[in-house]
Amino acid sequence: MSEAYHPVGPGLGLEENFLSLDDILMSQEKLPCRAESTLPRLAFALGQGAGTGDSIPEGSKLEIPLWLAKGLQDSKRRIISVELPNIFKEAWRTVFSADANVVDLHKMGPYYYGFGSQLLNFDNPENPEIAQTILQTFISRFRRIMDSSQNAYNEDTSALVARLDELERALFRTGQKGLNDFQCWEKGQASQITASSLVQNYGKRKFADTDG
Repeated sequence: MSEAYHPVGPGLGLEENFLSLDDILMSQEKLPCRAESTLPRLAFALGQGAGTGDSIPEGSKLEIPLWLAKGLQDSKRRIISVELPNIFKEAWRTVFSADANVVDLHKMGPYYYGFGSQLLNFDNPENPEIAQTILQTFISRFRRIMDSSQNAYNEDTSALVARLDELERALFRTGQKGLNDFQCWEKGQASQITASSLVQNYGKRKFADTDG
């Protein structure tokens, strides 16, 4: 019996993949913003007023979903300005550079990597530092995540994954599945070892790029 839904991976870049449930959920994350001009008849929709005809005055502080902030972004007319969430500010970037493994990423934001990548869509002088911190955080935490996934066979892993963001949890599950498949093959419970879905998907994208 075929599955009703085949999971689609996140976009992992400046553009979301709207077939991905992870990206849909990530796009709902709130961004602190400031209205750079009056926003007519939007106060009620954004929880800032009681009537549907109320406007948001210039200079108002807002917290709006990422998808809406991207929609209001206009290179010709400045409608809103986006402020950095705390976890991407300099103070937290210093913490990450000291030891990224001590940070509870899921508590700070379950879509740290995807959300941080989306922030690069907005004009911010700190974008190069943000991109570098995201990359170095992933590199610093990757080996520990995969080592943990390979050394927790048939164990309760809830405590191990509690501090991971959703991308890291997906990597952990992939590592666990690979270990489980190998153990089954070693015990003669599987006919062959197959490539992981991550490797297969990467191969398909690489082939498509070459073909284009």
